[in-house]
Amino acid sequence: VRVNRTEVVMVIRVDKEKGYIDLSKRRVDPEDVAKCEERYNKAKAVHSVMRHVADQKNMGLEEMYKLVGWPLYRKYKHAYDAFKVSLTDSDEDIFTTAEIENNVDDNTKTMILNYVKRRLAPQPVKVRADIEVTCFTYEGIDAIREALLAGEAKGTEIAPVKIKLIAPPMYVMTSMTLDKDIGIETMNAAIEIIKASIQSNGGALDVKMAPKAVTLR
Repeated sequence: VRVNRTEVVMVIRVDKEKGYIDLSKRRVDPEDVAKCEERYNKAKAVHSVMRHVADQKNMGLEEMYKLVGWPLYRKYKHAYDAFKVSLTDSDEDIFTTAEIENNVDDNTKTMILNYVKRRLAPQPVKVRADIEVTCFTYEGIDAIREALLAGEAKGTEIAPVKIKLIAPPMYVMTSMTLDKDIGIETMNAAIEIIKASIQSNGGALDVKMAPKAVTLR
């Protein structure tokens, strides 16, 4: 049971005579919390689409759900999944149900799809890591430069890696990507490449902040 925007609790017992409900946060399994959070966020996203289009069409929110929302839930098990399909598969028409085709005009369908593209399209995530790279051997600066270039080369089109100097010997690594997990995985691979390269020249790498998603600024 969700009691507010941030907490999920378990109902322990219900006292029907007194009208009391005993709740517990500690007994909620972390996996159940994650599932509940996912359902809540998906429903919240769908609701924002339904409310926006209903307002634009001067329709009641319940009517919009009856015309579009509930049919999409029945077809895709969740309207959110239908909206994601519309973003990833341009060949599939999510409105191909008799309920929608017979009751919803093309203008409303277009309005829904356009808002979904603005509201639910994947947003770039910035992944960052801070590293300290040193090399006091003869190769010195050249070895560091070679190692950092090798790290940047580990970046991909999906998750490019950029490295900038903060102040010797500190460097910041960043990657802008649509997939946080791929970004973190790519950054970790880049760090390993840098570490192997600099160690082969007698240097060292120390990870001051492991790769993680950070707020875009």
